[in-house]
Amino acid sequence: MSEPVLGEGAVVGAGVLFGENVVVHPGTVIGDGCVIEDNVVLGKVPKLARTSASADRAAPPPLEIGERATICSGAVVFAGARIGDRAIVGDQAYVRERAVVGVDSVVGRGTAVDNDVRIGERCKVQTMVYLTAFSVLEDDVFVGPCAMTTNDDTMSRHGPDYELRGATLRRACRIGGGAVLTPGVEIGEEGFVAAGALVTRDVPPRGVVLGVPARVVRDVPDEDLLERWR
Repeated sequence: MSEPVLGEGAVVGAGVLFGENVVVHPGTVIGDGCVIEDNVVLGKVPKLARTSASADRAAPPPLEIGERATICSGAVVFAGARIGDRAIVGDQAYVRERAVVGVDSVVGRGTAVDNDVRIGERCKVQTMVYLTAFSVLEDDVFVGPCAMTTNDDTMSRHGPDYELRGATLRRACRIGGGAVLTPGVEIGEEGFVAAGALVTRDVPPRGVVLGVPARVVRDVPDEDLLERWR
């Protein structure tokens, strides 16, 4: 078993298990009892285009990983991110700078969590999801496989003052597989977005939406609320 490559000032807690070919960049903090699987890169410093909205920011602080978190094979987690206790970052996932993954949350295989995304506690983000920059997921959110959020109505044809607007997913809402959320939309608490929907407007709390573009068809029934399924 090869030893991990530890950068200067990296802090490794008690009982951390490393797989093969792990690279830990300088200053990274890994909490007690974490599992870091094969070919993981921790604390990577972002390489930004000159035109990036983040290009003029100071270098991000070190990556922080909470206790008993698992970073699965091939994942890349950037400097400035924070991974909560017992969270799981899946195989080949990608977590950018200043992103936060909350306690007990799961980021699925091949999912990309862009910069400045906040994921709350106990969220389930499935395989191949894209969470665009400046999106917010409150606690207990479910995002189905291959769902996508967007944050730029102009598709990069805007001036420096343009504000990128990610999606806001309120507590316990559910997003079906392959759904697309356009910039700035908000899915209300306990809202339900059907698979393949194109969401161009805010979804009210407990609203069930489907279609292209998505429209409200009914409310989530009481028996489907999170409290019945804890």
